[in-house]
Amino acid sequence: MVSNRYFCTMKQYNKVVLSLGSNLGDKKAYLSQAIDDIHKRIGFVAEISALYETPSWGFDSFPFYNVCLLLHTHLDVYQLLNRLKNIEKELGRSQKTDSVYSARTVDIDIVYFNNQIIDSKEVTVPHPRMKDRKFVLIPLNDLSVDWKHPLLQQTTSEMITSCTDDSKIEKIGKIAIPKDKLSLSACNLITIEGNIGSGKTSLTQKIAQDFHAKMILERYAENPFLPKFYQKPKRYAFQLEMSFLVDRYAQLNEDLAQFDLFNEFIVSDYYIYKSLIFAQVTLENDEFRLYRTLFDIMYKQIQKPNLFVFLLQNTEKLLENIQKRGRDFEYSIAADYLNKINQGYADFIKTLPAEQVLIIDCNDLDFVEKHEDYLNILMQIEKHRSSISNR
Repeated sequence: MVSNRYFCTMKQYNKVVLSLGSNLGDKKAYLSQAIDDIHKRIGFVAEISALYETPSWGFDSFPFYNVCLLLHTHLDVYQLLNRLKNIEKELGRSQKTDSVYSARTVDIDIVYFNNQIIDSKEVTVPHPRMKDRKFVLIPLNDLSVDWKHPLLQQTTSEMITSCTDDSKIEKIGKIAIPKDKLSLSACNLITIEGNIGSGKTSLTQKIAQDFHAKMILERYAENPFLPKFYQKPKRYAFQLEMSFLVDRYAQLNEDLAQFDLFNEFIVSDYYIYKSLIFAQVTLENDEFRLYRTLFDIMYKQIQKPNLFVFLLQNTEKLLENIQKRGRDFEYSIAADYLNKINQGYADFIKTLPAEQVLIIDCNDLDFVEKHEDYLNILMQIEKHRSSISNR
């Protein structure tokens, strides 16, 4: 039997900048609805610029309201384009049949897609006219995006300086960002835990990136006992478990001390108690008694999480996830081993105050591939946090 608790990967986000404009009807309401639809159906809206009013550009019509936003999405550029067009259509945007500009309820353009250069029949990225449009550049400059234009090799500030557009642009307010409905930072320290293959590291990475949180990921690589444990588990189990316990203790002490100093929102993909859970499974009785003595000394000195989120999956689902990842060293993980780890977590959870624990059933959720499932988990965390604060 070989354990996978030491390795993790995550499907990477695409970072996208979108420019949105409206000059018909209740313009702010149209933009707000478009942003909400993007957040719910396409990806995580991480930032929104201020709201600006500008004159119509390229034709004579009503003034526009404009914003830019930073989007995190797993969609490729063509999937993204199709979904943006659907949102435009649903919000009353008429399909464009010629090159003449016209008034519109909402217009959504892809400004940047990572730092890629894309020139196809369907889409051109970076947007070919962004450098000539203040209504794009000024809102773009509000975002914490420090990219250079991949063709011009200019920053946003440099493009603003060289822009010949003399249109008046006025900041008139702001649009609420959907993620502000979530106050995860009030927890200060959130630990995401789960069995092998539950996706705890992926969820931790997503939350950290979307909320600009400090992230603690368990350090796996270069443990000298790991390959030896794979070859002879019984012989090297104690050395392996001790080395991981010491490393986890040192990492958490260091990172959580910084948390005390700066009062940051931290999200971690493990808690030191997992050391005891795995040791119970891998160690012989006499080894475990010695291990437990050392563990108890360290455990007393580690700061406890404000919220412990456990991702619950049945053994069949865990094995399915493990097989999907296709890692040779994981193929020998046994169902019995996963059952024992699950039971260890269940016993540990019983020792925690109920208000500090959130168990999320993930058997029918795929929060890596399905954005709506990820939002579902965020809402469960927020609902639990809110229920605690209202007591």
